[in-house]
Amino acid sequence: MVTTISSTSPLPHPPRRLPVLGDVLGVHASTPVQDSVALAAQLGPIFERVVLGRRFVIVSGADLVEELSDESRFVKHVAPAVAGLRSIGGDGLFTAYSHEPNWRKAHDLLRPAFTQSAMRSYHDIMVDVAGQLVSHWSSRDRVDVSSDMTKLTLETIGRTGFSYSFDSFTRAETHPFVRAMVRTLQHNQRRALLPLPVVGDLVFRRRERRNNADKAFMAELLDDIVRARRDGETSGDGDLLDIMLQAARDGDPNALDEVNIRHQIVTFLIAGHETTSGSLSFALYYLSRHPEMWARARAEVDEVWGADTPSFEQVAKLRFVRRVLDEGLRLWPTAPGYAREARHDTTVGGRPMAAGDWALVLIPGLHRDPVWGPDPEVFDPDRFLSANVRARPPHAYKPFGTGERACIGRQFALHESLLVLGTILQTFDVAPDPGYELAIEERLTLMPAGFELEVARRDRS
Repeated sequence: MVTTISSTSPLPHPPRRLPVLGDVLGVHASTPVQDSVALAAQLGPIFERVVLGRRFVIVSGADLVEELSDESRFVKHVAPAVAGLRSIGGDGLFTAYSHEPNWRKAHDLLRPAFTQSAMRSYHDIMVDVAGQLVSHWSSRDRVDVSSDMTKLTLETIGRTGFSYSFDSFTRAETHPFVRAMVRTLQHNQRRALLPLPVVGDLVFRRRERRNNADKAFMAELLDDIVRARRDGETSGDGDLLDIMLQAARDGDPNALDEVNIRHQIVTFLIAGHETTSGSLSFALYYLSRHPEMWARARAEVDEVWGADTPSFEQVAKLRFVRRVLDEGLRLWPTAPGYAREARHDTTVGGRPMAAGDWALVLIPGLHRDPVWGPDPEVFDPDRFLSANVRARPPHAYKPFGTGERACIGRQFALHESLLVLGTILQTFDVAPDPGYELAIEERLTLMPAGFELEVARRDRS
């Protein structure tokens, strides 16, 4: 279906727009993404929201997203929620503007470390961290899935990227860096949604002070990691931090200064663990609610891996498990949106779009477009059988973004997710809480909230 928009009529918007305040009625600070998905179902594939003078154009139609994916016409726009993270991420890969030179330098320098073949060097660490999860779950009857997936993915990116352990499964309490990072993400989401003035607002001023303290703490810890490696106090055996520091020693034209190296570390810690932990959590949620799919996935693991620790090559052979992950990301893409900016005067759906104008791609809405069939809310991994994928428009599925600014760590995330989910299927029986209904926690990413499972070691006799 081709969406054609009148070039003169205003875009649809939520009802009850107020003077000055705009579309604040129905805006919930804790659920902006879910609110937007509901509005897309009501208002159509493109609509606008105006909040306190800030205009957001939100797109979810597959044909419109295909237009926005044209790299000759559009480029990544750093949307308000992402721009708010520049205070900690600076011009790192995720938060950089496309014209900033450090984005291109870092992308070209680090891209080889995220190829499919490069995953081999990370495999053993991923296996070891998955083993820590197995030990942790083996001593418990009930687990908080989202919390444990966050511990796992943070430990993995810390060790593979910077040879730093957060002691995720041995600390009695969450690492203070994680607590500071989560508070910062939540704070920036509130600021992006409701950009209220802080003058005279004592509550918000307190939040700003706390956020500044969190940012200072994170910067100090990361600067210590960089300094220790630079001075030879720690070694990394060719990890991401080694790559960045060695480029400076070698006089590489893509070399990054130490402030930007810290920005890249923040980028990998946030983007490298938040999204993958959510992906794993959603996959486990849906598998635990569909025993027949759990059995099918486990049978595949048994056939490909047996009872042994998988080799690097065996991980990618889990075809059905991969489709489970893909379908979970379709229903709840953990990075739920990205923004696209017009390079020059152009049109979208026949509607003029001036150079510099931007639109937000609402990925959960895109993933519920009619191209997905009459039952987009149904969990069906076989949507990702090759024949079904070929039958859909190529830009109907965008969990990792689009174009050259798409997620550089996609292969890393997929290898880790397949390995961990396969390990859980291989090792544990699980039972869901029958009274639990999926609740989505929104910060920069999406995550199941309050999702627990009963777990027991599998009887293989």
